[in-house]
Amino acid sequence: MATRTQRPTTVVIIGASGDLTRRKLIPALFHLGSKGRLPPGLRIIGYSRTDFSEDGFREYMREGARELGDLDAGQEEWDRFAGSIHYLRGDASSPPDVERLRDYLEEMDRGGPGSNRLFNLAIAPHLYEGVVRTLGGAGLAAGNGGWSRVIIEKPFGRDLRSAVELNRVVGGVFSEDQVYRIDHYLGKETVQNLMALRFANTIFEPLWNRNYVDNVQITVAEEVAVGDRGGYYDQSGVVRDMVQNHLLQLLAMVAMEPPSARHPESLRDKKVEVLRSIRPLAVRGAPGDAVRGQYRGYTGEKGVPADSPTATYAALRLFVDNWRWQGVPFYLRTGKALATKVSEVDIQFKAPPHVTFSLGAPEDLPSNILAVCIQPDEGAHLMVEAKVPDQGMQMRTVDLEFHYDSAFGGMSIPEAYERLLQDALEGDSRLFIRSDHIEEAWRLVDPLLRAWEDPNGTPMHVYEPGSWGPAAADHLLAQDGRRWVQACGCHS
Repeated sequence: MATRTQRPTTVVIIGASGDLTRRKLIPALFHLGSKGRLPPGLRIIGYSRTDFSEDGFREYMREGARELGDLDAGQEEWDRFAGSIHYLRGDASSPPDVERLRDYLEEMDRGGPGSNRLFNLAIAPHLYEGVVRTLGGAGLAAGNGGWSRVIIEKPFGRDLRSAVELNRVVGGVFSEDQVYRIDHYLGKETVQNLMALRFANTIFEPLWNRNYVDNVQITVAEEVAVGDRGGYYDQSGVVRDMVQNHLLQLLAMVAMEPPSARHPESLRDKKVEVLRSIRPLAVRGAPGDAVRGQYRGYTGEKGVPADSPTATYAALRLFVDNWRWQGVPFYLRTGKALATKVSEVDIQFKAPPHVTFSLGAPEDLPSNILAVCIQPDEGAHLMVEAKVPDQGMQMRTVDLEFHYDSAFGGMSIPEAYERLLQDALEGDSRLFIRSDHIEEAWRLVDPLLRAWEDPNGTPMHVYEPGSWGPAAADHLLAQDGRRWVQACGCHS
């Protein structure tokens, strides 16, 4: 009886000489190989304009992994993995060069059943459209007997118009089920734990609605300033860099309805439904739904114009106008040069409607908070009230806490790219971004970008480095009778 021949898989990294490849992609593939999670006989082809020999490219990748502390195996294990790495010099925007890449791949497949192919675009965003077109022109989107997929890194456009155009170009070459748009935030274990907390524990889901939740707060704070990335950052700003992708991804995961099936499209449908339900932002006039800030000294950073209007901080108030969340504010904040590095989601529940013992008014009793800590101290905290012993009915907030380090015996948390690359190889798209999701996110923030780029638009609030941002962000919540909370080990 004839046995079925295993179809090999080839990963082609376009733009392979860049930092993304040596800092993230190759270490992630190496770790997956060490765990036995790569397809048998996987081939990795680095493709870029840099003049490397094959051995020189392998050594360059090895040095990068070592610099980051990601090469924790011996020389023998690396040598086994490095044997799967190949290199071809070429310009991915040049049709003749990409045809040579096609011939190279076909030569590798000769005599076999053809291969599955995963193209990873580790290139500058402005090159995406041209490279996708050359891949299509060379027939590489059609595959060679197996499947053909493409990974596109964020950012996906600079605004709604450019995102729609990029989707049009990509969709003209690859079908939607071939396209894997990466937002690495979704590959983080603790971001995925949001879904586990909600949908694997029946104690939370009945409370996850407007009847019990007072507000939701999402904080992604960075302690570092822009540093040497000033020139790049000034063309992006905080909305493009963080709000349009990371923060709205977290909001969608918190607010979405339970998926009706295990199929990836069910999950992605639910997230898009959330974005479509978000009320348009009031970005002009007062009171508004958005605060922009810039840390003092930003305009003195290398590559930043002295009169730059680019925001390094944003605080937003959003409402999801659907049955579950009607009237519940979602407060989002993110920025550079803040007090500490922390990413967390805080679900603040309503205060008890009636207190049966002498504690004063119900509003004097702190609200329960469920905090999901994404970084740096990964885990979750449930803040509840408990009676202090021998102090009458004096209450104190106590923390029912869970930490990854202690709960899982020091098991290391994998880099997001490990999970995402493995999923792309297996054809699991649930943690990747669909084209309509991209466009809905841009549709929400486009008015904000236009208002903030208008010299006569909303005011810019200067804040001190090392603070929690401008006072106007505190006022955004104060006008609703609320304040920022932070339950993951440090307080605003």
